[in-house]
Amino acid sequence: MESQYTSTWYGDIHHDLLTKFAAVKLLVCDVDGIFSDGRIYLGNQGEELKAFHTRDGLGVKALLTAGIQVAVITGRQSQIVADRMRALGVPHIYQGQHDKMQAFRAIQEACSVSDNETASIGDDLPDLPMLQASGLALTVYDGHPFLQQQADYVTRQRGGFGAVREVADLILLSQGLLHQVHESST
Repeated sequence: MESQYTSTWYGDIHHDLLTKFAAVKLLVCDVDGIFSDGRIYLGNQGEELKAFHTRDGLGVKALLTAGIQVAVITGRQSQIVADRMRALGVPHIYQGQHDKMQAFRAIQEACSVSDNETASIGDDLPDLPMLQASGLALTVYDGHPFLQQQADYVTRQRGGFGAVREVADLILLSQGLLHQVHESST
C-alpha cells in the first residue's frame, strides 16, 4: 500500500497538506515572531533593534525568484523592517496595520490571487483572521497555542530562527522548484 505521506527535511508531510503548499502563489507574513524572535530591543537612545535570520532571507529570495509573491503585514512601524524587506526584494510591505485584513485583501487583489492560492503565517491572535482567510494557514513552533490549533501546519523552527525558510522550502518542494534555489541570503 502506498504511503499518504512524503518525507521531507522537516518530517513526513501528508499529501493533502502538500497539495495546499503546491497551490500557493502568495505568502503573507507577519514580522515580529516570524522574521524575528518576537523580542524588541530598545537602546538608550530610543533606537529599536531586531535580529533577522539569513536563512529566512534566502527563503524569501528563492520564493520571489520562483515567481511566488511575498508580502509582510505588521502592526508595528519600523524602518528596520522596511529596510530588511526592501533588501530582500519584498514588494508588498504594510506596516502599522492594526486590522491586518484590509492590507491582506489589498495584497491579494494586487497579486490577482484567491484565498486558496494564499498562505499566511503568523504567531499570535492578531494574525488569526489572515490565517482563517488563507488556503494554507501557518504558524511557528513557538506561536500562540490557539493559532497552533487553528493552523494547517506548525513549523519545526521557531520564529526568527528559520521558520520562514522552512515554509519556503516546503512551498518550493511541493511545486517541484526546490532545485532552483541558487540565491544568496543578503
